[in-house]
Amino acid sequence: MTLVTRLLAPLSILFAIVVFARRALYRMRLLPVSRIRVPVVVIGNITAGGSGKTPLVLWIVQHLQAAGLRPGIVSRGYGGRVAARRESACEVSIASDPASVGDEPLLLARRAHCPVWVGVDRVGACRALLLQHPECDVLVLDDGLQHYALARDVEIAVVDPRGFGNGFLFPAGPLREPVSRLREVDAVVYNGGAGIAGPAGHSMRLEGGELINLTNASRSVTAAALGSKRVHAVAGIGDPARFFRHLESLGFEVVPHSFPDHHAYGASDFAFAESLPVVMTEKDAVKCLGFAQPHFWMLPVRAELDAGFGPKLDAMLRGKRCREPQGRRSGH
Repeated sequence: MTLVTRLLAPLSILFAIVVFARRALYRMRLLPVSRIRVPVVVIGNITAGGSGKTPLVLWIVQHLQAAGLRPGIVSRGYGGRVAARRESACEVSIASDPASVGDEPLLLARRAHCPVWVGVDRVGACRALLLQHPECDVLVLDDGLQHYALARDVEIAVVDPRGFGNGFLFPAGPLREPVSRLREVDAVVYNGGAGIAGPAGHSMRLEGGELINLTNASRSVTAAALGSKRVHAVAGIGDPARFFRHLESLGFEVVPHSFPDHHAYGASDFAFAESLPVVMTEKDAVKCLGFAQPHFWMLPVRAELDAGFGPKLDAMLRGKRCREPQGRRSGH
């Protein structure tokens, strides 16, 4: 345990008390829990930062669409003005400003081909989406595991290879909730390829090898055809090193440039001394289109889940088992 961890440990204990008390208040219905008229699938994690939730949301939406359902997506819109200023819920289009709605919701709007809404009040955002799109028959909540004011039918937690850090809750560690919270969700998805022991564990890996040009979306190349093995790699995500490793696995020699998660990019961020192709994540790319240069490329990725995850999700939705925040399991 480091000195900083020791100093912050008392605050982590206070944070844990607040987390426990908050859940207890929802469990006892002293704080209101709202249910909407369609099933809700919640995707989230118990650690701070990105863990691969957005690719999983896309996979789930596409899986539901292939099954004949009409999903919608609701997100807080972290990093955007709507969330920062606690503005009213709004719909996200492919032309939305990422500075307003957030980078991940804009990415989802561009890829998911379904309604996407953002709002700090997720209950209000769900209701607003359904009012405008009454055809939606299931909602997927991006990063809503701790939003207990909204009743949910399925809870899915994502864990990445970084695990749980030092095991402490904020601020001494990275945890939003204790690791024991994972025993209460319907499925735990491990973003890293290796499975998790137990019936709730499933594995996910991110695949992608085609680069798309930011100034001409119709122009795409494989990694081998880019023309340069050495690239500037830009990532403002929860775990930039994961993106850099992905590029290295494609054969690139990476010059890494890490930025904070949800970083608001400007042209000056790309004033690199060495003239090389610039490769970034799709999440970063949606914020760079306004000043992109012909040598800017993005690498979209897609989630690949183990064979058992889709049928399990289908079964849980068919049963429409309510997962309101009571901490009770219903035998699955």
